[in-house]
Amino acid sequence: MDSNFGVIMLKKESPHVIRGLLHPGVIYILMSAQQLLENSMTLSNNTPAVVVTGASSGIGHATAVRLARNGHRVYAGFRHPEDGASLAEESSNLTPVHLDVTDPESIEALREQVEAAPSTTPLRGLVNNAGTTTAAPVEYVSPDELRRVLDVNVVGQVAVTRALLPVLRRSHGRVINISSMGGRIASPVMGPYAASKFALEAITDALRREVADQDVEVVAIEPGAVATPIWNKIDSKVNLDSIPEEARRVYGDLITGVEEGIFKASATHGVPPERIADVIEQALTRPHPRARYLVGRSARMRVMLSRVLPPKLFDLILSGVMRRIGARTRTAAPTPRHPS
Repeated sequence: MDSNFGVIMLKKESPHVIRGLLHPGVIYILMSAQQLLENSMTLSNNTPAVVVTGASSGIGHATAVRLARNGHRVYAGFRHPEDGASLAEESSNLTPVHLDVTDPESIEALREQVEAAPSTTPLRGLVNNAGTTTAAPVEYVSPDELRRVLDVNVVGQVAVTRALLPVLRRSHGRVINISSMGGRIASPVMGPYAASKFALEAITDALRREVADQDVEVVAIEPGAVATPIWNKIDSKVNLDSIPEEARRVYGDLITGVEEGIFKASATHGVPPERIADVIEQALTRPHPRARYLVGRSARMRVMLSRVLPPKLFDLILSGVMRRIGARTRTAAPTPRHPS
């Protein structure tokens, strides 16, 4: 066969080949491939940065450590000096940052620090994890206490997001909001906390839709029961240890049931924070993250029941379980002896 056969055939077919190569679809594919190659080369030379608020303990700490050990530059927010010193020992990729999400000056200092970072460490993610909780029947929650919880869990998250969103837009980053199963189901005695998480879910949905055309992803993480110190750090003025006796008399077994069935059970039988950190890392790094991640068997089961059962039947089941736990705890408690 003539060694020039291929060349001769190409010359004969060249008009068709050229027209084929100039087809818009082919051009788009070639340009996309070139862009992917350039992006991969850029990423290989960069160290992606992530801000994690509330990184002193629990989910935030597990997430900050995991990301730092897996090659991210992590700005880990803390409030207490001893927590900052502890975080600094975890990894050379982890930078402790004093951060109070309710303090505008603190948030501005964080923004300036992130903006001043070299271009080789683009901000690829913000994990809004800082949070607080409180517990009391709605009747016994003071307006000040409700404001405190909403200020930290909602307003604070929005404030940090507003400060860093322009940076994330430039780097095509992601906002990961740590919500809760409580953002879908409001348990009795947990009304203020659930209200804050319902609000955070709404903020997450609205923001995701607002920046959909800006190459910024917004994701909600919705854990169920987690073995995290948040349940032991209720520093509110109105909580289960300080509500008046009248509340105990009116809501007795329900309050005790929440103490035993949510607080103590979560601390001992909840999902490890490291499991949530794994999901957060997936949401940060996978090409196409989901809009929300419901984490934990108990969370998935409760949400499924809330969808398929009539609301009042679900109410009876949820409140009934808490009351039964409270009654069982009350009857099992030893009767105090009074001196004769």
